[in-house]
Amino acid sequence: MTNLVVGAIIGADIYVASSFGATYLGPSSLVVWVIAGIVAIIIALCFAQCAALLPKVGGPYAYAKEAWGSFAGFIVGWSLWLAEWVSLAVFPVAFTRYLMFFMPGLHWTLQILVKILFITFLATTNVIGVRAAGKTNDVLTLLKLFPLVFFSGAGLLYIFQNSASTHFVPFAPFGFQNFGVALVLIFWAYAGFEISTIPADEIKDPGRTIPKAIVLGISIVTAFYLITNIVLFGVRPSGQLAADSAPLASATASILGSVPTLALVGGAIVGIGALISVAGSDESGMIGTSRLGYALAVDGLFPRVFAKVHPKYKTPHLAIIIQAATALTASIVGQLEILIATSVFFMAVAYVATSLSIFSLRKKLAESRFQLRGGLLIPSLGAIFSLFLISQCTVTQIATGLTLLLVGVPIFAKYAPKEGVEELKKALVSRDSILRRTYRQEQRFLAHVLRHIKRGYRKLTGAKQTWKS
Repeated sequence: MTNLVVGAIIGADIYVASSFGATYLGPSSLVVWVIAGIVAIIIALCFAQCAALLPKVGGPYAYAKEAWGSFAGFIVGWSLWLAEWVSLAVFPVAFTRYLMFFMPGLHWTLQILVKILFITFLATTNVIGVRAAGKTNDVLTLLKLFPLVFFSGAGLLYIFQNSASTHFVPFAPFGFQNFGVALVLIFWAYAGFEISTIPADEIKDPGRTIPKAIVLGISIVTAFYLITNIVLFGVRPSGQLAADSAPLASATASILGSVPTLALVGGAIVGIGALISVAGSDESGMIGTSRLGYALAVDGLFPRVFAKVHPKYKTPHLAIIIQAATALTASIVGQLEILIATSVFFMAVAYVATSLSIFSLRKKLAESRFQLRGGLLIPSLGAIFSLFLISQCTVTQIATGLTLLLVGVPIFAKYAPKEGVEELKKALVSRDSILRRTYRQEQRFLAHVLRHIKRGYRKLTGAKQTWKS
């Protein structure tokens, strides 16, 4: 379970968000990475409480619907879909920026072409099928690990050998007036923890296991992010780091700068790793977003086109094509920081609803077999932290977010009265289907390694496989 939490969070985000803190706070942004990790732990514990009370597919959408009705469920599901959709637009921008580490003079028309090819490749992979997409993601995941380990190891060695580095002084050159802005952008790197909240019935001693795994898993991620940023600030002055479009690749080149050939090779290793990681994250996000749209359509709350399945590949191909085309448009017209902050705004809306739904679910589902520890303090803090994230977005970002949320109202008015696609709905929420998805999730990044360790243990001891799928 700890491996699932870590694997669900760590991805391309560290490549993208690593230099944002330098822009707004300088070295003191290291503190924000820790605070963002604490906020992520609290909100993740809220998701865990909801999953314990209502072990049902659908996440925040299902929790809000059970707590307050179909309209609330739709607004939360719509907000989560918008958050995932905006995140899809982030990665083509990030991919292009890292590509420009190798091709610094890339013309804007060629940048658009790169984004088109990037989105088209991933959309095609997803249309062909989950198995093909899964294999692609397995390869991308394995290839992204080495550059991050290489960067951290080489960077720490560099800092130890150059202990007189003054890049951390002054620690807070800009004060803390931009703390909220930095927190919103940095928090985006922790998004994904909600994926790890699998049905509580499938976890041994869930009342203890889930909270421990969340705290331990996100603490591991926080330590990893902290080390990465310590290396960045130890190697590059804040001014240079803030201006880097490919911060990890540029820092690697600086670390190995005394040997030009090594600097070129090292920068290429991390730069290519970033490109692969960004592609892998967008590929995974595209799977999740299309499935969320599919779930809403199956429930009768989204246009039926999102529930159409390809006759050959058995995937929601039209949903994938629609989200890919619209995300491509957003990636062309949107700036990286604006896209990330807007995505965090929508996620925070879903987080507020998830946190507050606990109060209602506790009353409605008092007969639940167990409830996670934390009482009402955890959901109260979760709601407060989520509202704080929303409040730190700019007026323009909040206005844009509220406008897009209001766009969902006529969609709900048009589709809510209609019946869900019952056959598809049964296939989506059946216990067998949930078990299959849970089993597939065990094979994700890091958990995939654990699966092989367990398989070897079973062979040595003769223990039987406990999964029933």
